[in-house]
Formats: sequence, C-alpha cells, structure tokens
Amino acid sequence: MKRASVIRAYLDQSTISSALTSNYWRVRVLDEVASTQDLLKNELVSSGDCVVAEFQSAGRGRLDRKFESAPNVALLFSVYIEPTRSAKWGWIPLLAGLAVAQTLNEETQTNSFKTKWPNDVISPSGKICGVLCERYGAGIIVGIGVNVSTELAELPVATASSIFIETGLELNRNTLLAAILNHFWEVFMNWDSGADLKSRYRALSETIGLNVSVVLPNGARLDGLAIGVDDEGRLILESGDLISVGDIIHLR
Repeated sequence: MKRASVIRAYLDQSTISSALTSNYWRVRVLDEVASTQDLLKNELVSSGDCVVAEFQSAGRGRLDRKFESAPNVALLFSVYIEPTRSAKWGWIPLLAGLAVAQTLNEETQTNSFKTKWPNDVISPSGKICGVLCERYGAGIIVGIGVNVSTELAELPVATASSIFIETGLELNRNTLLAAILNHFWEVFMNWDSGADLKSRYRALSETIGLNVSVVLPNGARLDGLAIGVDDEGRLILESGDLISVGDIIHLR
C-alpha cells in the first residue's frame, strides 16, 4: 500500500506529555541517537524515564539483532522501570507487548494486532513491533519499536509490516506513543501490585493455542502445542516443557 501524499508529523514532547494520564512518565524527544536503549544505559536514570527518537543509527533487537527503521515513520523508544515485585521479571516483555497490542487495536478500531511470545506484536500482514528488555541497575530498560506509517519499500525485511500497511491508517505518533505509555503504565502497575494478568495476555496472544516450533539458544528444536504462560512468563507447551527463551515459529 502506498499513500497518495506523504504526511509525516514530527514527534513533539509537549504534545506527548499533555496526553499522558499520569505523571509517572517523563518523556524526552531526540532527533537521532545510536540507540535509545544504550542512551539510557549511559545516564543516571529513574523509574519512568522515557526517551524517543526520530531515528536510530544502531538500533538493536532481541538476541543482538539489528532493528532498522526509516526516519520519521516509527516509534523508537526506551523506558526505564523499577519493579517492586521481587521476582517473575520475565513478565516484563509480555506486559509491553500486551500494552502495545491493546493500544493498536483501540486506536485502529480493529482486532488485527496480537502478541507473539515473548516480545513481538504481529498482524496478518507481518511483524509490527519488537520489544527488547535488559536488566540495568535496580530495574529494567524496555526498548520498543513500532512500525507506524512505514511503507512497503521502507521495510527492512519481508516479514515486517506496519500499522499503515495493515490498516491503511496513518496514526499520529504523538498521541499513539502517549496511548501506549498509558496502557503500559496501567498493566505494569497492576502486575507489580500482584495482579494475575494471564487471562488478559491469553486474550491477545496469537501464540497460545497454536502448534509452535521453538528454536532454543543452543540450536535445538522443540515442537509442541502452546497452551499458556506461567507465573514467570514462560511459555507452556502441552508436553509440560517450559520455554524461557527461544525463537518461536507459528505452525499452521
């Protein structure tokens, strides 16, 4: 899909901040960085810090993969949070994916966006969003990349897509970022206070209920039916195997 005319509004710090529903987040907008993730690592951060950039020259995804995007078409941001829940931090990427998928469905008035365990948001046309979580200090830096108005020719890989390609809608990135942060704050605070969010996650999961092939870090492969996630965020296979890390291939 291609636009008749290209309209790409720039990110604006005051517009984003004014749309936030709590004072938890402190958003900073930058034109270009090597990586929003690494930028936060080089600063004295506090819970709720958020940096978003128009362009990343060295964006990273999970397992040290590159995360590439053309300028001004994506949301590329990292936040720092300090969970008080003593363990089970494996849920953090699930919470981020849940917040993004819920936001995209609401903003587009569709049900096109689902989570793929553990850290992606996908649609029928391809991957829309990736999440990278790294422990840092007393908390976690959560990096999120969402393809918003990206066109087909701008996609880095054939398996990727964007909100625009999937729905034909070109969402305002300022209000979209604020909406994602509002949802993330809500699910994070609920989870951090001890709430069980497994049913909410299951409702937006494309992985649960499918036969999957898991490629483990050592190269081994494990196939089975995904039936849920546990209290630590691990994927549960019907065989009883618990997956804490690995590449998931949906088998249809």
